Amino acid sequence: MGVSRKCVKTWIDRHATEGDAGLATRSSRPHTMPTRTSDEIEQRVLAARAKERSGPDVLGAKVGVPARTVSRILRRHNVPYLRECDPITGDVIRSSKQTAVRYERDQPGELVHMDVKKLGRIPDGGGWRAHGRASGSIQRDRNTKVGYDYIHSLIDDHSRLAYSEVLADEKGPTCAAFLERAIAYFAAHGITRIERLMTDNAWAYRWSLREICAAHRIRQKFIKPHCPWQNGKVERLNRTLATEWAYHRVFTSNAERAAALAPWIEFYNNERRHSALGGRPPISRLLPT
Repeated sequence: MGVSRKCVKTWIDRHATEGDAGLATRSSRPHTMPTRTSDEIEQRVLAARAKERSGPDVLGAKVGVPARTVSRILRRHNVPYLRECDPITGDVIRSSKQTAVRYERDQPGELVHMDVKKLGRIPDGGGWRAHGRASGSIQRDRNTKVGYDYIHSLIDDHSRLAYSEVLADEKGPTCAAFLERAIAYFAAHGITRIERLMTDNAWAYRWSLREICAAHRIRQKFIKPHCPWQNGKVERLNRTLATEWAYHRVFTSNAERAAALAPWIEFYNNERRHSALGGRPPISRLLPT
């Protein structure tokens, strides 16, 4: 079974003494830590940081503990980084791009995220990735116009089920037609009701999706301007699309790359392991269809 003898022996002993409750996952954190930094030293570090507003290297020498220990103490007490603080007052002046609480909706369809990824088209015969930048690529011939593809994507917040298409633009009618097809795709995979749709503040999203959202009883939500991390799940999908599909291998034509998207989306939904889902694919969080 790929498990060590010691681990199996531990499970057998726990089940013998505690029953099924003994097989529940437990923290590997030790019960006691004799070498842990004392509360007194931690308070001295925190007081020195508030007074001196210095980094771990300086504070460690003042308090008499290693700089790495100072860093761990500051992170344990959620002390902001110096780069986020005013150098004179010590007040936090730079907003963090990380939310304090990681959110995830409880059921599929409660919230979906929508966005567009812009990619340069591949000229016939391949671009610089196929032939190199110095061998007659478009980098040397400025008269060659290749244009852009627009990758429209929709992803479910709870299950991470995703749907993407390569389209010619990001205008309102194009976005609306894509949303209709994405809703049908989600319905075919068990998400028959979408409650909320989160997007950025693009004109096409604000005004061109209202009729479709009203027809499907979908409530539109918009992120705060200039805060793309609030739509982070689809932004992360865009990055995965770039690294694992668009630039994963060399394509010799734009049509070849576009044709590879649909099979990759099926792999993404049915086979690809997601760390946020405990190493399982999105389909594992959906009912069989």
